[in-house]
Amino acid sequence: MSLKIRLSAIIVLSVVLASNLLALTPTKKRKRSTVARTVAAKPIAMNVVSTRRPVRAKPKRAVAIGPWRVPNYADSTEGDFIDGEDLAVRRAAVDALGRLNGAIVVTDPNTGRILTIVNQKVAFQSGYQPCSTIKVPVALAALSENIIERQTLIRVYGRTTFDLTTALARSNNQYFANLGQRLGFERVSYYARLFGLGEKAGLDIEPEHAGILPATVPKSGIGMMTSFGDGISLTPLEYAALIGAIANGGTLYYLQYPRSQAEAQAVIPRVKRRLDIDEWIPEIKPGMMGAVEYGTARRIGFDPNEPIYGKTGTCTDSRSPTHLGWFGSFMELGKNKLVVVVLLTGANLVSGPAASGVAGQVYRNLGAENYFASASIAANN
Repeated sequence: MSLKIRLSAIIVLSVVLASNLLALTPTKKRKRSTVARTVAAKPIAMNVVSTRRPVRAKPKRAVAIGPWRVPNYADSTEGDFIDGEDLAVRRAAVDALGRLNGAIVVTDPNTGRILTIVNQKVAFQSGYQPCSTIKVPVALAALSENIIERQTLIRVYGRTTFDLTTALARSNNQYFANLGQRLGFERVSYYARLFGLGEKAGLDIEPEHAGILPATVPKSGIGMMTSFGDGISLTPLEYAALIGAIANGGTLYYLQYPRSQAEAQAVIPRVKRRLDIDEWIPEIKPGMMGAVEYGTARRIGFDPNEPIYGKTGTCTDSRSPTHLGWFGSFMELGKNKLVVVVLLTGANLVSGPAASGVAGQVYRNLGAENYFASASIAANN
């Protein structure tokens, strides 16, 4: 046998022996089983991984919450100033929010007084994409411009048509994209500003920043602007002021945030402007109640004896990126009215329905403390 043949045989034998030794190594077996368990346990966050080439492992936090970089949980009360707040309302709101990362604004729609702000650093900043909460001002704009009536049917897909009540309750995007096309950018912008978007909602609230309205049609188009709020930045205070105007019949008050209990007792309502929407409010209320009764906000818990009207919103604010869950609502109980706006920020646990559940807990907490009966007595004295 020649020298070349003997060397080739030795090399082949060495490769075979090395392969067998690697196959018998226990650490490799453990590594493969660990990967298998990880893939099986996290099917949603899993990336497709080729077994033929190594892939750099992602940080654990990124795998846990997907593309978002804001946690689901936080101490949302940290740094809040509460000396002028209604402490009963604050306790109800803080308990309802729990460990979730978000903000709650509760106001009196008949005066514009802010009763509590949980997570002021979020509530006062320049806002987030409004998601489907934009559908409320768009509906008011379309009604005001006589583009639709409440019973007007619009095709949303196939042969399916929705009227305004169903579209609000189900938060149908095609319906409101259609309204956006009919209204056009100029009229959408006009009504958004009229309703207080893009400007500060509060009166002399120093840390407050205004939301943003785009100067031109967003790249995604007017339909995405009027169904998802693309291009718009909305603050919880701005939305609370608008929901308050719907609750009280059309008066857009400046929101006032007392800095002491003495200031709270001396609040005098200040009107920003009167909105000519009183005839259209009854046209959107059935849809806002439908959201609570059978639509996107049914997690709140429907009680016909204590009607709550609201609108959810769920989307991802790509600027953060942050997943958002909005719910703006008001309750009518006799002469008593209360506005509750919830904004949740985070990742996979965040949605408009989840925000509606938080708001529902605020109302239940206050009801358990007979807050509305106490408010009636205080108002009459």
